[in-house]
Amino acid sequence: MQNKPSKGILLVQLGTPDSPNTSDVRRYLTEFLMDGRVIDIPYFNRTLLVKGIIAPFRASKSAAIYKTIWDEQTGSPLMHYSLIQQKLLQEELGGEYHVELAMRYQNPSLESALKNMESMLLDSIRVIPLFPQYASATTGSVIDKVMKIMSNWQYIPEVSFVSNYCEDPLMVETFADNARRHSIESFDHILFSYHGLPVRQLGKVDSSGALQCPENGCDSCKQTVNKYCYLSQCYATTRAIANKLNLKEDSYSVCFQSRLGKTPWIQPYTSDALLDLANKGKKKLLIFSPAFVSDCIETLDEIQVEYAHEFKGYGGEEVHMVESLNDNPKWIQSLKLMALNES
Repeated sequence: MQNKPSKGILLVQLGTPDSPNTSDVRRYLTEFLMDGRVIDIPYFNRTLLVKGIIAPFRASKSAAIYKTIWDEQTGSPLMHYSLIQQKLLQEELGGEYHVELAMRYQNPSLESALKNMESMLLDSIRVIPLFPQYASATTGSVIDKVMKIMSNWQYIPEVSFVSNYCEDPLMVETFADNARRHSIESFDHILFSYHGLPVRQLGKVDSSGALQCPENGCDSCKQTVNKYCYLSQCYATTRAIANKLNLKEDSYSVCFQSRLGKTPWIQPYTSDALLDLANKGKKKLLIFSPAFVSDCIETLDEIQVEYAHEFKGYGGEEVHMVESLNDNPKWIQSLKLMALNES
């Protein structure tokens, strides 16, 4: 008789709508954007903005985009690869471990995943948010929600969190391997495009309020690794991948995508970077998106469709995207080491 698992691993992704229908997309957007760590303004103002403007007007447009990447059999790419990662990690860890998957927003919910783990009376739970770089709006939100849910448990097992893995060797190696398939030397320039954040959120890591972050980040954060600064970790990931590929400093640059609203976000914006490169005569670009461990709407549509169209409109010719980690065996080994606390 096989022994019951005694250790739990909880993988947490951002989330995806249950379907590409407008109603499901609206529900997803509402839950996501109503998180006070995502849109960090007073609750009343956030409610008016999200439920009165963004969700009603953006849902149908987003639904149309989701339909272009949705597979009838496997659903959203994010869910597809997340389930594969869960399955492969479970196989790697064996029967002593139970690997659960949850989405921070929508399904499978953190509530349902943790309820299942609670019933197993596990000795320990290790939470791995599937975001390489720490940000309050992603990893911070996951940790916050997990702690709130577990605070109601009658017993609390040993709990640990992986807060970031921005320079994880196997993650870096996987991105580098994926890039080599594209014949790097054939491109005029390489962009590292990360998900953006409002500038004000960078400064909030200092509870004293003394830290003031410029829109394009502090020079020190671009050169050193601050374990609580998202911008610093994005540059750390970039340096690690560039060093692995022996890229020259003038052959690549960093930018940030997915702005929302008129408030300043981290710069340079990806759209501005595309225009600048086109004006400099660059014709063929290779784009990394190392904030994402699974291909999703931000990579498959925003980069491969939207930004490719923009670049061609500016006079460029080609945009190619480096695939995310997805189901690559090296990435699964990276997750295994994190699960075992050996990374």
